[in-house]
Amino acid sequence: MFAASRELYFALEADLVSRVAAGSTADAVEDLIDERGREVHRALLQACLDTYAQRERRAETAPVGADGTTRTRAEKGHSRTLVSRFGPVVVTRLAYRAPRPKTPNLHLADLELNLPAGAHSHTLRRDVAVEATRGSFDGAVDAVERFTGQKVGKRQAVELTRSAACDVEAFYARAKLEVAGAGRVLVLQFDGKGIVMRPEGLRPATAKAAQQKKNRLATRLSPGEKSNRKRMAEIAVVHDAAPAPRTVDDVLPLPGRANAEVSAAPARAKGLKATGKWLTASVVDDIATIVAAGFDEAQRRDPHHQRTWVVLVDGNNTQIEAIQTEAARRGVTVHVLVDFVHVTEYIWTAAWSFFETGDPDAETWVRTQLRQILRGKASAVAAGIRRRATYNQYDAAERRGADTAANYLTAKAPYLDYGTALANGWPIATGVVEGTCRHLVKNRMNITGARWGLEGAESVLLLRAVVTNGDFDTYWDYHLTQEQHRNHHSKFALLDTAA
Repeated sequence: MFAASRELYFALEADLVSRVAAGSTADAVEDLIDERGREVHRALLQACLDTYAQRERRAETAPVGADGTTRTRAEKGHSRTLVSRFGPVVVTRLAYRAPRPKTPNLHLADLELNLPAGAHSHTLRRDVAVEATRGSFDGAVDAVERFTGQKVGKRQAVELTRSAACDVEAFYARAKLEVAGAGRVLVLQFDGKGIVMRPEGLRPATAKAAQQKKNRLATRLSPGEKSNRKRMAEIAVVHDAAPAPRTVDDVLPLPGRANAEVSAAPARAKGLKATGKWLTASVVDDIATIVAAGFDEAQRRDPHHQRTWVVLVDGNNTQIEAIQTEAARRGVTVHVLVDFVHVTEYIWTAAWSFFETGDPDAETWVRTQLRQILRGKASAVAAGIRRRATYNQYDAAERRGADTAANYLTAKAPYLDYGTALANGWPIATGVVEGTCRHLVKNRMNITGARWGLEGAESVLLLRAVVTNGDFDTYWDYHLTQEQHRNHHSKFALLDTAA
């Protein structure tokens, strides 16, 4: 069975010897081994499959299909093509047939070898899926061809990626061991990021707005206009963190200290370090579903609610409502905080109502307001902003930025208790989920010119989450087991493969 592979190997060996004797460069020899070595590998795989076919024996008990029909006949020589990483090979096996015509054959060898339902091998499918999470589908196709020599069409790559992602939700829904986290804060962070979609992939409201919207210019958007081409991907991150108490000066120190004062001052306390990060993302599921998924992971880590749960958001009311609903449903106390960076942007919005653009005094004023907010005095800051605008007798346009910031601080006041957060060593910023949004969504989904269908976007998001969680190898083993059940075990009602 292995004569062909040995012949190819020795031919390659002879060619290498002659190349070396002729003074070929190392890179030329390496390229030759890579190109001709693939054919040796293909021949080895073919030999293994041929050996399996030669040793296959008829089962002592006729297999019964899921349709209840017994396949009483066994025929040799039924073959199918498998496109492997090394090239196409032929799998020959016994076919178990029923007396009744048009009844599908059963193949016990397909089950034992766990052959895929389609032409591409599971290994080649894995290669495509991994490359699709790293860059565009065009790039994935080029990378697979470059490293394996196999040509996979772009549409095939999309379909293979969808298939590869089909078990992600079930994989994470399995029961897992509790993660030890005594003494550590349990942090949940939620955010969203828009993905440019094809029209059929938009949510109904966005699609309707896109149809009704008539932009002023034909070739570009005018200020204030939206393209209505995006659908929000919702992201959840759960991680652990050892408490790190800080003061206002640790987060936002006063500027302008003399060098002697700076050198004499105590070192600033370091912030929290995220450990054990887990994330999920979806462009199909809504905010409530993703929030529930984040709470599921937190529940797994702390089933008896013995740890401190801190939830960070950017101020989205729908997110906050979903968080409160989940917390009430599970009977867990959560401390919800709005990202301090978002608050900072609102204070700067207010500053431009009081200062000219570029005025250095604006920076001093902003720092003063933020330090007050960090002390837990957001409502007092909001009142002060309104008083200043009123005292200066600004009209509605002039005080618009100030009122926007003041209204925001008033509305979010219950979630701006940074004084308690700093004293207890909790995080106050959504840096982890923001970084996740950039890595998971922007760096892959929003590459120039990308326009996504719903299923393709969801598949890539799910797989990127698995890769980022460090679970891909474990997931792929689980996926292969599920594939075996879907493609083969499900076809049998009664199975006895004893020879």
